[in-house]
Amino acid sequence: MKPSNTLTVLACLIAVLALVAAGTGVFYQGEGASYNFTSLRGETVAIQGHGLYRYDSVSEASQGIAQDVVTLVVGLPLLLIALWLYRRGSLRGQLLLAGTLAYFLYTYTSMAFGASFNPFFLVYVALFSLSLFAFISALASVDLRSLPAHFSARLPRRAIAVFMFVCAALLLFMWLGRLGPALLSGAAPFGLDANTTLFIQVMDLGLLVPLMVLAGVQLLKQRPLGYLLASVALIKLVTLGTALIAMIVGELLAGVAVSAVEAVIFVLMVSASLAMASLLWRNVSEARLA
Repeated sequence: MKPSNTLTVLACLIAVLALVAAGTGVFYQGEGASYNFTSLRGETVAIQGHGLYRYDSVSEASQGIAQDVVTLVVGLPLLLIALWLYRRGSLRGQLLLAGTLAYFLYTYTSMAFGASFNPFFLVYVALFSLSLFAFISALASVDLRSLPAHFSARLPRRAIAVFMFVCAALLLFMWLGRLGPALLSGAAPFGLDANTTLFIQVMDLGLLVPLMVLAGVQLLKQRPLGYLLASVALIKLVTLGTALIAMIVGELLAGVAVSAVEAVIFVLMVSASLAMASLLWRNVSEARLA
């Protein structure tokens, strides 16, 4: 496998821009105080009032800062390690790079569409675009035909596939449990704050849930795409769960009420994702096994 210089450049640009954007989100808080705002649905929402996320609600600002911390502490080191391994021709590096780029794509899609307009808007757009094309390039660089031959027969495909289905079901029922009553009653769903819609739920229900279901089905059938999608999904679940736990901590520190049930689900999800990712990692070889 010859590393792609284009993919390398894209990953480096992502690293630089994410460092600037996330670093500013964490370390620049500025002056000002939170204030109340009446949303379009007539609800009173506390607005942050300072820092990069000054026009976001206190809840969303605390989540954004927590996400930035995870990007600095987890996302960027993973990206650089994956890129280094990829440049050395490592299959593990390829898979890790694709999964890590999925994290950046998800993160900066949500920032570009969800964060209130701020001086870093074009940086979010650039990161969204760079992550999208880098992710596509990373997937395309994997030789699907030979991929299954690099996985040990001991790989617990059924367990990983079932885990994919369980995570998909948890996200589906958790978000439908929040959306269902609101759709039936016409009231604002929990977590809407000052937004007009729930963009995170759009991404989870429209992208993550189908991805995990498809990965599980394809892996059970021992299809090459299943090995690739399962690798990407597991890395994404680890980073997603870590970010969500950090967001919950951030909200608690900001005095925002959080769902105890969702907090427990996310802690269990990230723990199980780490275990499953470790199993997959141990059962992939740089050399063909069959």
